[in-house]
Amino acid sequence: MTNEQPGTTEQQGPANYLSRSMELLWGSRERPSRGPKPGLTLDRIVETAISVADTDGLDALSMRRVARELGVGTMSLYRYVPGRAELLVLMLERVSDPSEDIDEAKGRDWRGILAVSARGTRRVYLEHPWLLQVNWTRPVFGPNVLAGVEFMIAGLANVGLDDQERISVMMAIDGYVTGTVRTQVQYASAAEESGVSDEEFWKLQYPILEQAMESGRYPALAGLAEDAFDGGMEESFEFGLQRLLDGIEALIESRRSRRCS
Repeated sequence: MTNEQPGTTEQQGPANYLSRSMELLWGSRERPSRGPKPGLTLDRIVETAISVADTDGLDALSMRRVARELGVGTMSLYRYVPGRAELLVLMLERVSDPSEDIDEAKGRDWRGILAVSARGTRRVYLEHPWLLQVNWTRPVFGPNVLAGVEFMIAGLANVGLDDQERISVMMAIDGYVTGTVRTQVQYASAAEESGVSDEEFWKLQYPILEQAMESGRYPALAGLAEDAFDGGMEESFEFGLQRLLDGIEALIESRRSRRCS
């Protein structure tokens, strides 16, 4: 027995969600036409789902929870979206809108474009930490997601890299961004999850660490300046981003030198 409405993801099987997601993303799925005049919109459902995930994480996301937040019956949602899997695809599409980054990057060179894209991606992940729980290795491409990829690939046009290298650069930037964001999000939640404040955490370790530094076994660490670990997350992110871009620039320059020789 199931409480799901006929035709939902759960009854048709997960393999079918892709075609239904593409219909929703690209506007080819018919909107509800029968029954009472709908008091909902797909946009409103997606925005509410994003709010749920922002507040309580992706594990809290369900059709029932979204319906409760909207003050409607769960079955009402299935007139707009077949199930949670398709709803998640729509959420990803909504938060992936690159228009702000595209506007900011106008007139910039490849390095400026990649920097804007990296900062924009970081901003989105920090605003929606549940994105770190999403498996992006097989993305469902909607207009916004494709536009974001187009933005980066076009930004690397005519710099001397082949197509595989441009894709690799995009993946390297994304991997760096998600890695640093994951660290920042985990750091922000560590005190709440452990019940131990930052001050208590380091205070408990300090006596042992002090002895370790005085032992002579860790001379490089013991020789660090007192403010060595005082850099903020944003400063660390920018430092790493610029070094990554330096490496890409060195590759591009090496290709130019080779062509000129």
